[in-house]
Amino acid sequence: MQQNFGGRPPSPRSLLLTEVAQATRRLADAGVPSPRHDAEELAAFVHGVRRGELHTVKDADFDARYWEVVARREAREPLQHITGRAYFRYLELQVGPGVFVPRPETESVVGWAIDAVRAMDVVEPCIVDLCTGSGAIALAMAQEVPRSRVYAVELSEEALVWARKNMEGSRVELRHGDARTAFPDLDGQVDLVISNPPYIPLTEWEHVAPEARDHDPEMALFSGEDGLDLIRGLERTAHRLLRPGGIVVVEHADTQGGQVPWIFAEERGWADAADHPDLNNRPRFATARKALP
Repeated sequence: MQQNFGGRPPSPRSLLLTEVAQATRRLADAGVPSPRHDAEELAAFVHGVRRGELHTVKDADFDARYWEVVARREAREPLQHITGRAYFRYLELQVGPGVFVPRPETESVVGWAIDAVRAMDVVEPCIVDLCTGSGAIALAMAQEVPRSRVYAVELSEEALVWARKNMEGSRVELRHGDARTAFPDLDGQVDLVISNPPYIPLTEWEHVAPEARDHDPEMALFSGEDGLDLIRGLERTAHRLLRPGGIVVVEHADTQGGQVPWIFAEERGWADAADHPDLNNRPRFATARKALP
């Protein structure tokens, strides 16, 4: 026999929380990597509350549209496309079809870059973000390095629309163009170049998660047979832009650990090329320093 020491019967579970539990099971069966989180985020989105406030939604206020968005996520449409927002470090970004959705792995890349810039003896460091997409990296750098001058470039006109929305009111200077030829006016003046470029090999198409393969723009995902075509091009761009002693930071796939630092070779004017792990201890990004004359 269950005892109730408080003298009152236990409160019944709210209708919304019951539906969230059912949605979690549906999303898990569909192979969604974070079913509980996504079920709660969708519920919060539909009902206009925060995830921690779901228990405050009254049964009479339950919105049946919740099951419409659950069905979309069940079909592996990205959570961020459904809600129209993505969280990146301390930012809330607008995202949707046509722009790459920023991933949590990139947050550690940006964290390393921010620490590197802060360690520089430069009053107003100059930072360039190549292949900016939604603008996540450039905006994070500008926010967390307050006296920095931040520039960003994006080739895709569709992605540029989202970057402009996110950068409105910021001090980031955004340009439309090819990252391989961008910013000739900054040659030799930049303290740090950072990029999360496309790096998935074309041969890996069928192994890419449906959320990315079917919804992220191909331009932001794939780069040649080994995935390193654009990184090879950005190596020359970074060398052109950086001052002697300046740093380049480039994200790559965990399967490319050990390959990317070789692109930033000593004979091409680089020093201290190295790989760095993400929070799961998998190689995630490479860094190098432009050699001193």
